[in-house]
Amino acid sequence: MSARETSVAVIGGGLGGLAAACVVAARGHKVTLYDKNAWIGGKAAVLHEDGFRFDMGPTILTVPRVLERIFAEAGRNLSDYLDLVRLDPQWRCFFDDGTQIDLQENIAAMAEAMDRFAPGKNAGDGYKRFQEISAHLHDISNRFFFWKPVEDLFDTINIRANMNPATLRDVLSLRMGSSVAGTIRSKVKDERLAQMLDHFTQYVGSSPYGSPAVLCAIAHMQAADGVWYPMGGTRAVAEALAKLATELGATIRTDSDVASLRIVNGAVEGVVLASGETVAYDNVISNMDSIRTYRELVGGEVGEHYARKDFEPACSGVVLYLGLNKRYDHVLHHDFVFSRDPEEEFDFIYRRGEPAPDPTCYLAAPAATDPSVAPDGGEALYVLVHTPYLRPHHDWSQMFPAYRQVIIDKLKRTAGMDDIEERIVVERHLTPQDIHDRYKVLNGAIYGLASHGKFMGAFKPGNRSRQVRGLYLAGGAAHPGPGMPMVMMSGWIAADALDADCKVENLRNVS
Repeated sequence: MSARETSVAVIGGGLGGLAAACVVAARGHKVTLYDKNAWIGGKAAVLHEDGFRFDMGPTILTVPRVLERIFAEAGRNLSDYLDLVRLDPQWRCFFDDGTQIDLQENIAAMAEAMDRFAPGKNAGDGYKRFQEISAHLHDISNRFFFWKPVEDLFDTINIRANMNPATLRDVLSLRMGSSVAGTIRSKVKDERLAQMLDHFTQYVGSSPYGSPAVLCAIAHMQAADGVWYPMGGTRAVAEALAKLATELGATIRTDSDVASLRIVNGAVEGVVLASGETVAYDNVISNMDSIRTYRELVGGEVGEHYARKDFEPACSGVVLYLGLNKRYDHVLHHDFVFSRDPEEEFDFIYRRGEPAPDPTCYLAAPAATDPSVAPDGGEALYVLVHTPYLRPHHDWSQMFPAYRQVIIDKLKRTAGMDDIEERIVVERHLTPQDIHDRYKVLNGAIYGLASHGKFMGAFKPGNRSRQVRGLYLAGGAAHPGPGMPMVMMSGWIAADALDADCKVENLRNVS
């Protein structure tokens, strides 16, 4: 069998699985994608209710060149599939003391705004120095972490080839032993502005106090590549990828739950569906949570091995979908309504494992950019508050009503939405338990695995399984981690690794 005829199953139709399906199909493999749900896109689902349309999952698209690279695999232009609108300012920030500032794309303009916001603190120069650090970390990430299958430090550096002074300088400049929060506060001395910059780590569902400094690279990625809105919502990204995969010959099977992998002598030979059907495949890419893949689909000693590794899930969240009969003119497309005390907030979520008493609320109010999300003059308001991943004693059916009120009161108090309850005409929600039940994630974690640990916290299970031949991993709980661009990059990496292995195997068979 030539590499061109290899059969591949992709488990899970989230953005990582869709990206993987597109790339392996573009490389000439025969692809079937399975998803247990009735829709494709995973968390990038959509909710329609009484004329309102809500993106149910991710809402902030950055680094669109990842998408461009996936479409380029098939010789296609992204612009033929998606209409992307650049958003600047990127966010509006509401602080507990009543102050506001907008995060601007241009670093010099942002620095000037910071100096006006916090006079006498040299915040602008501090921000520029922080962005210089971020740009350097972004460059190192591009060279050592991105676009390649990585599980640990030894995958990033070929010791014999790369142990030269330049590489050693790069390793040292990763600022191992430093946290995101510490790195930010060493340069930006105003606590409110530091809190704003902390929240780049919320893309990966982790605490800035426990995350390695290398994640500061996200700040430069966003400044350099911008924040974008796909017209039609994030759902349009999933639909564009599904369209491309289908055009390339991939078969998509919804309502098809994969229960286990067929593994013989340590190698994948196919998938077993919950219906009992067994289908033979040469290779499998799992877009299911990586730890649950090993525990539930692989099982046995390999599953136990990953259970013993004790990976920490990232945070979960409560999401409110609020259809408003009147939009708020003072909010932007993206907004953060910050907690009174970030240390208290992150301590509750990540150390105590309880909902924060005064949480940060992320808002998406897309109607000004995309009027189709709501009836005329209305708003499809998306409110996300991060919470701990599920603990055994959490009963969100009991916890939700009171915590919903905490969130609504926060919006009234800090975001100037005094009359929000009078404006709500449609309301739906997701709790951590709902997220756990809807998607095959670990303990309701939205973002896969936490990026905690100042030395090795950036590393996730690798895209090429070391334990099972022919198994590859994509998604937020695999390298390079969560966030829309990283998840789609993980799909590209898994597909590229699979394709490279098939070519090697093909040459071996020919010789």
